[in-house]
Amino acid sequence: MLRKKKITFVINYFYPDLAATSQLMTELTGYLQKDFTITVIAAQPGYAGENHQSKKLFEEGYVETIKVVRIKLPEVNKNSKVSRLKYISSYFFLANIALLKEKGTDVIFTISQPPVLGGLIGTIGKLLKRSKHVYSIHDFNPEQAQAVAYTNNQSVFKIAKIIDKLNCSYADQVLVVGEDMAETLRGRFEDETVPNYTVISNWTDEDAIVPIEKSEPAIRGFLETHGLKDKFIVMYSGNLGLYYDLENLIQVADKFREQPDIVFLFIGEGAVKERIQRYAAEKNLENVKFLPYQPKEFLKYSLNSADVHLVVNQKGIKGVSVPSKIYGVMAAGKPVLGVLEQGSEVQRLIFESGAGVVIEPQNYEGVIHAIHYLHSLDPGELKSMGLKGRAYLEENLTRATSINKYRQVLQAVADNSPLEHTFQPKQYKEVVHKK
Repeated sequence: MLRKKKITFVINYFYPDLAATSQLMTELTGYLQKDFTITVIAAQPGYAGENHQSKKLFEEGYVETIKVVRIKLPEVNKNSKVSRLKYISSYFFLANIALLKEKGTDVIFTISQPPVLGGLIGTIGKLLKRSKHVYSIHDFNPEQAQAVAYTNNQSVFKIAKIIDKLNCSYADQVLVVGEDMAETLRGRFEDETVPNYTVISNWTDEDAIVPIEKSEPAIRGFLETHGLKDKFIVMYSGNLGLYYDLENLIQVADKFREQPDIVFLFIGEGAVKERIQRYAAEKNLENVKFLPYQPKEFLKYSLNSADVHLVVNQKGIKGVSVPSKIYGVMAAGKPVLGVLEQGSEVQRLIFESGAGVVIEPQNYEGVIHAIHYLHSLDPGELKSMGLKGRAYLEENLTRATSINKYRQVLQAVADNSPLEHTFQPKQYKEVVHKK
């Protein structure tokens, strides 16, 4: 019997962490464990406030057949750059040690978290362990940090971009989650050899997240508990982070204070949550509510409690990041109000599916008009709009489709064999590219 190839995933967030990346990577490794021997190196859970105490620097355990090495890291204050730097540098140093201790690795799989350094872990591991490296980019940095002016130090951006180009060049395969991100990758290597890359969409569990009527007892109870019964709910569900312009979008709610039936509901945690909570409190916005991340098993109910979902990105994020919340919203069959740049991956999905409307980032008057428009629609029209997204997802963006692409890519890299198929939905013209 042939030995299964060993894949070591160095992915920071993993079960039971509630971050979106954790949920995706937990599902991915769970489905791949029959095909490969898998080790995961990750931080101890705590991204969304999970409590996990351990005195060990490296704690080993198993999730089914998956070996998990958890790294003890300092607590992070997401509002403090110093705290973030301490957390990230500790993770980078300790993850490298854990990876070097792991024996028999055929392929190292890293993601673009922490920014730039996630890929560098794979580059170092490939050189020192003589392993293959698959680099999965969910966010391009330093481009993402530049878009929100995270720092004005241009030298930092220049050095970071050189390092991440090196990560891409040395990787045996680069994965990106949108065709607009593939354009960014090609742009990085203008007049140079573009690394091998494949476009693989993120996903949601479309069997667990399904359209559910608001009359469902669990949803009705949720609405009553939080004072949302008979409200038109505009929901943002996910990471309340730096890259979504939420500090400005929250001001849109002020324009609806005279329409008490319209409520803005923010579900999640993140670096800007305290800021937008403070704004809502200072302005006495009774039409704005905040809730923590909901348990994964309740997500199908919380997503379906909305009338419209906000899916947003800051200006300048096109081709840099793809908000993965779109897949859950489409699975739930809910209309989308996208605040997104033209030509971005999610703008394309909304346009092709007909699942909502899109406004350019920073066009706040446009957002206000879009909410008025969606609120004015007949309930049947609104429902039909959302269900178009569900139909599109079932045809083009299923979990099985994406996981099969990962399986094929990892097997090809591990076996040092060419990728013979594109493994992409029909709307993509160019997916697997070879040097």
